[in-house]
Amino acid sequence: MSYDTKIDFIYLSEQDMIRAGVTDMPQCVDAMEEMFGLLYQGDYRMAGPNSDSHGAAISFPENSPFPDMPKPTADRRFMAMPAYLGGRFKSAGMKWYGSNIENREKGLPRSILMFCLNDADTGAPLAFMSANLLSAYRTGAIPGVGARHLARKDSKVVGILGPGVMAKTTLAAFMATCPNIDTVKVKGRGQKSLDAFLSWLAETFAQVTTVEVVDSIEAVVRDSDLVTFCNSGAVGDPSTYPKIQRAWVKPGAFLAMPALCDIDDGMEQPDIRKVVDNTGLYDAWYHELPKPAHVHVPILGVKFMDMIADGTMSRDQLEDIGKIISGDAVGRQNDDEIIIMSVGGMPVEDVAWGTIVYRNAIERGIGTKLNLWDVPVLR
Repeated sequence: MSYDTKIDFIYLSEQDMIRAGVTDMPQCVDAMEEMFGLLYQGDYRMAGPNSDSHGAAISFPENSPFPDMPKPTADRRFMAMPAYLGGRFKSAGMKWYGSNIENREKGLPRSILMFCLNDADTGAPLAFMSANLLSAYRTGAIPGVGARHLARKDSKVVGILGPGVMAKTTLAAFMATCPNIDTVKVKGRGQKSLDAFLSWLAETFAQVTTVEVVDSIEAVVRDSDLVTFCNSGAVGDPSTYPKIQRAWVKPGAFLAMPALCDIDDGMEQPDIRKVVDNTGLYDAWYHELPKPAHVHVPILGVKFMDMIADGTMSRDQLEDIGKIISGDAVGRQNDDEIIIMSVGGMPVEDVAWGTIVYRNAIERGIGTKLNLWDVPVLR
C-alpha cells in the first residue's frame, strides 16, 4: 500500500487568529468546560511522571561565567508546554514561549508565545499559530467556568487586582457567565495600564454602569461578589504576594486566582471551599519544586499543597473543578459559602482552544499554507 507523504500545514498570524474566532469568549468558556470533563475522565496527557506537568522551563542563574547569558530578571524564562487532548479534539500540541517582564519597556508583551498543533496519529504539524491571544483567552475562560458553577447567580460586583491582559479576558469570561454584572472595581499600579483597561471596559461592556478605581487590595475584595487577582510581580518571597484577608470577603463571594496570591489564617480555615483546576497539576508542581513550593510558584493551589504537607489542611478539602462540572461533586451549596479557586494554567487548554480555532480557520479558508515536504529526504 502506498501513502501520500506530502505534508502541508498552515501558519496563523495574530490577525488570522482573530478572524478565526480566538477572541470569542463565550465559545472559549464552553470549550474549557468540555476540556475539564475530559480531564476528569482521564482522556488527556501532559508531560511529567504523572502526565500532569505544567511544562518544562529554562531558568537562568544569578551569576554566570558567560556574559551574554540572560539575567534572571522577573518572569525571565523559556518554556515548553506539551499536551494531548481526546474527546472530539483528538489532537496534540505544544505552546512555546519566552518571557521577560522588561519587555514592557520595549512596547512588547511580557510573554511572546507560539503554538504548534499536531496530528495525534502521525505527529505531523497541522498549524503553527500566534498564541498570545490563544493563551490569554483560554486563561481568562477558566475563571468563567468556575463562576458558572461556583458563583452566586445574582453576582453583580467584580473586584480586579491588576488591569492588564489577564484582567480583560477574565472579566470577559465573568460577563459571559454572570449576566447581572454591572459594577467593576479595579486596582492597578500604573496610570497607563489603568487608562487602557478603563477605555477597553467602556468600549466593550455597556452594561457595566459603575466603574471604580480603588487604591487598596482590601477595597478590591470588600463587597465584591467576584474577585480575581491578575497581577504580575517578583517571585520568591510569599510575604510580598498580595494577600486576601477573610475579614474583607463578602459572604457568598467567589474568588478566582490566576496570578500571585496569598491568604491569611482565616481564609485557610476548612469552611472556605478550596477548588483547583486540576489536582494533578499541583501534585506535579509540588514534586518538581523545592519546598516550600509557594516560594517558587506563587499560584494559590501550590500554597494549598504546602498546607497539606505541613498538616494545616487535609487533602480531602481540595476540590477539583472537573469533578464538580461532571456532577460527581456539588457546586455552590448556598448563598453564603465562600469559594476560592486556584487557576494554574495547563497546555491541554491551549490544545482545546487551538484545535477549535484551527478548525475554524480551515473551514473559513484563513491562514497561509506552508509545505514541510512532498517526500521526506530521510525516512
